[in-house]
Amino acid sequence: MEIISEIKKMKDYVAEKSKKGYRIGFVPTMGYLHEGHLSLVRRSKKDNDITIVSIFVNPTQFGPNEDLDRYPRDFDRDEGLLRNESVDVIFYPDVKEIYPDNYMTYVNVEKITDRLCGIKRPGHFRGVATVVCKLFNIVKPERAYFGLKDYQQVLVIKKMVEDLNMDVDIVPMPIVREEDGLAMSSRNVYLSKEERGSALSLNRSFLLVEELLKNGVRDSKTIKDKVSDFILGHPYTKIDYVEIMDPDNLEYLEDIKGNFLLALAVFVNKTRLIDNKIFEV
Repeated sequence: MEIISEIKKMKDYVAEKSKKGYRIGFVPTMGYLHEGHLSLVRRSKKDNDITIVSIFVNPTQFGPNEDLDRYPRDFDRDEGLLRNESVDVIFYPDVKEIYPDNYMTYVNVEKITDRLCGIKRPGHFRGVATVVCKLFNIVKPERAYFGLKDYQQVLVIKKMVEDLNMDVDIVPMPIVREEDGLAMSSRNVYLSKEERGSALSLNRSFLLVEELLKNGVRDSKTIKDKVSDFILGHPYTKIDYVEIMDPDNLEYLEDIKGNFLLALAVFVNKTRLIDNKIFEV
């Protein structure tokens, strides 16, 4: 396994492998890896000849009062996990390598970013789209793998790839959960034992929704109110959003007439967690 930190060396490596006809799979991450990330790595290993994993905590997707400085980092741990998975390359650039002095260019995907995390975290998806665009240009993968816990992010990246005619296939992968049902996240490390118990209310609210649907409830406001009340019945919780949306385009739904996405963002004390589920109706 190679560790590359310079853009030129990364591009040279890719050019050499591509010249030999190798298919390149790419898993972009911010590090502090968990089983969710590793599921993407394993799928990439299955689909491609070369798998490259980037580790870069992207400052442009964090707001001024968010957790950039305390975001968990442990490169030695991540390196060991990726070595065990037989990853070919870790791309591990520093901030100056990605955003040199006098950097001025950003990517902005419109409309689908003006809701959910796009409202609650202004500038977040501008930062996400920009860094992913740059990484795609550096790594030039045939396929790139993203987890559906960040459902809106997956749609944003797919739209960027479509609109900018990028030659990369986006492969969405299912949410990976802890044994107790909590969606895996690098931020779960912030949670105390008591807070983790409250965090389980996100996933458990899905059972409530299934029961409401069985009883014939189809009004989205009723479902959202019931979910909010259920989550807020647990200590330390504060709702950031509870929304019911079309899973294809993230349009808000008032009356449920078909499949829908329930998207959640909840603060458990100071830790912001997201989760989602598509319900079939």
